[in-house]
Amino acid sequence: MRVLMPLPDRDFDVTEVAVPWRVLTGAGHQVVFATERAGTQPAADPRLLSGVVFGKLGAEDEPKEFYRQLTGSSEYRDTIAWDAIEPTAFDGLILPGGHAPGMRQYLGSATLRDKVAEFWKLGRPVGAICHGVLVLARTRDPETGRSLLWDRTTTCLPKYMERSAYLLTAWKLGRYYRTYPAYVEDEVRAALAVPERFERGPWGGTKRGTAEDDTHAFVVEDRNYVSARWPGDAYLFARRFLVGLGAS
Repeated sequence: MRVLMPLPDRDFDVTEVAVPWRVLTGAGHQVVFATERAGTQPAADPRLLSGVVFGKLGAEDEPKEFYRQLTGSSEYRDTIAWDAIEPTAFDGLILPGGHAPGMRQYLGSATLRDKVAEFWKLGRPVGAICHGVLVLARTRDPETGRSLLWDRTTTCLPKYMERSAYLLTAWKLGRYYRTYPAYVEDEVRAALAVPERFERGPWGGTKRGTAEDDTHAFVVEDRNYVSARWPGDAYLFARRFLVGLGAS
């Protein structure tokens, strides 16, 4: 099966892209990357590769190795353009996240939102993680004018995580962790018919799920849609999306 993964030119989250790519391709599926202009080879947020502050808060070693492998793949070099996306040509859609400034190209694209709305109508598997949920929250159903998430249950980057990361690093990095003035959680809640259908997940620190252990991971599933909070959920998110893909 073919899974579409749109990306900005730079600053996406290493783990939220590389882990789903590895899980899906390892299961025999094809991942097609799309950037604003065809043929752009995108680049992850470099701070997540080197460490955000004093070498800490970046991606773990395994996702960084997956990213190294990904950057050498033909599908990563041969991106298609957002405006050339044919939604019916794909069996699934994954919307990854990231918080650095380059993400605004992707999170704010009307062209991409139009394509996402077309794909959503097909009823095929959709996955969104962290800031990627904003793409769905901001995309309107052309018939109702409401957010695609209006009648869904979802999670996204919780406010307490976004605020904590900002407060820990603002002394050195300014608003690096604040992509927009509004918190992601607040914008997503505002898109829902029932804000209480937002699920924050268990309170936690920096512990992450892994390929072998989902103890610290959390995802929300609602019909064909699966969402997750942050890179620490990426392995479980990818596996749950894979299950939905197989059932579609």
